[in-house]
Amino acid sequence: MSMRAQLGPAEEVDEVDRKLPVSRLITLGLQHVLVMYAGAIAVPLIVGRALKLSPEQVAMLISADLFCCGLVTLIQSLGFSRYFGIKLPVMMGVTFASVGPMVAMAGVQGGPEGARAIFGAIIGAGIISIAIAPLMSRLLRFFPPVVTGTIIAIIGISLMRVGIGWAMGGPAPTAQSVDVPKLVAMVDKAKIDAAAAAANLPPEAKAPEMKLSGPVPMKDNPNYGALDNMGVAAFVLVVILLLVRYAKGFVSNIAVLLGIVVGCVTAVGMGKMQFDKVAKASWFDVATPFAFGVPTFDPLMVLTMSLVMIVVMIESTGMFLALSEITGRKLSRSDLSAGLRTDGLGTLIGGLFNTFPYTSFSQNVGLVGVTGVKSRWVCVAAGLIMLVLGLLPKMAALVEAIPSFVLGGAGLVMFGMVAATGIRILANVDFKSNRNNLYIVAISIGFGMIPLVAPRWTQQMAHGLHPLLESGILLTSISAVFLNLYFNGGDADELGAIEAARAAEAH
Repeated sequence: MSMRAQLGPAEEVDEVDRKLPVSRLITLGLQHVLVMYAGAIAVPLIVGRALKLSPEQVAMLISADLFCCGLVTLIQSLGFSRYFGIKLPVMMGVTFASVGPMVAMAGVQGGPEGARAIFGAIIGAGIISIAIAPLMSRLLRFFPPVVTGTIIAIIGISLMRVGIGWAMGGPAPTAQSVDVPKLVAMVDKAKIDAAAAAANLPPEAKAPEMKLSGPVPMKDNPNYGALDNMGVAAFVLVVILLLVRYAKGFVSNIAVLLGIVVGCVTAVGMGKMQFDKVAKASWFDVATPFAFGVPTFDPLMVLTMSLVMIVVMIESTGMFLALSEITGRKLSRSDLSAGLRTDGLGTLIGGLFNTFPYTSFSQNVGLVGVTGVKSRWVCVAAGLIMLVLGLLPKMAALVEAIPSFVLGGAGLVMFGMVAATGIRILANVDFKSNRNNLYIVAISIGFGMIPLVAPRWTQQMAHGLHPLLESGILLTSISAVFLNLYFNGGDADELGAIEAARAAEAH
């Protein structure tokens, strides 16, 4: 009999709600912050540059982002009434699913005016997301173990691309990156051409769209695959594995954090970790609402961002189910609704505080599995740390100085754990008497791999579809749900029905 089967419901709940000593909470919380930090600051960097904001304005976006990360994490993990917060160890951060549409919006209008339009779209999408969260939570009954296990497995597989990109030491998970100067020149030329075309049109005619003269220019990444970077990543991985194998108790729980610290010390010794930005950063800054002025609301932009949020909430459902499996806490429909509603509230808060849409960070789901520490109070502590980082730019710059290849060794462990969790769920699915389940898993994982192996597969399609089709997690979710309905209908095998009911707490 498994340990979970021996534990009663109260004991399982206590594991999630258990309050640890403050020193342990701070250390474990810092571990969560280090894991998510690179992803948390990447979006404001990308969008700020796309809007052509000044370095000071981009720095303000980053501080506001860190502050909101902490605030929304507190709401999600701590709970704020019965309507907001899933009360699981969840870290909230800016979703990458929103990057494409926001960069496109920035291409239409840059500067503070473009920022106000983007923040208006985010505020509108946040309000809509809060309203539709209960509807999205009703999808839980369509997630029996064969669907849940497949989705969680593809989450881990998708994240491995991020971890490998970190380990390679490059800014992107490919051997090439965008040639920014050439892209800027192409955009400027497209603006001039569009303005010239508009000058020859009558006043009542619709302004022509800005079109690039060719594909996005790429350049070789000279840092990609550097042997010394990969060596440090491998060293971090070895340190983590040694600590997991031979260390006991608390030291074993913070193996990822200790591995990152050892990697940073190694990087400093090799001259690969710089502190210039730390010296230049200010000591204190305050995130203020509407720093760019009153947001503007374009219905089409709001609709576009709302579609992104539907994608985000489907992905969040997979994250919450993964955490439910890892922690042993069953989710009811109201629990899931509160978690998804917080995605919307976080997005609304993001728009108010000059930052972006928020969702649960899947990187940290893997960390919960690695450490075995299921207490949500660890993420509460991490949320407080993020709040402090948002108010102290110098401390934030210190964390930002950690090289990506140091995180790469840790990423392979954490993201692999997410995939292993999905495989563990699938191990209990009946494949012998119901061979159709094999097709569900096989085809759904195949769909989820499309954006990973062919990242530009949507280039011939309408840009409005890109946010939907560039998410392997979403493609797998849709495929698995519909294939399960096609093969199993409403009469799934008895074991699957029982497990699904347990997962949804449907009685």
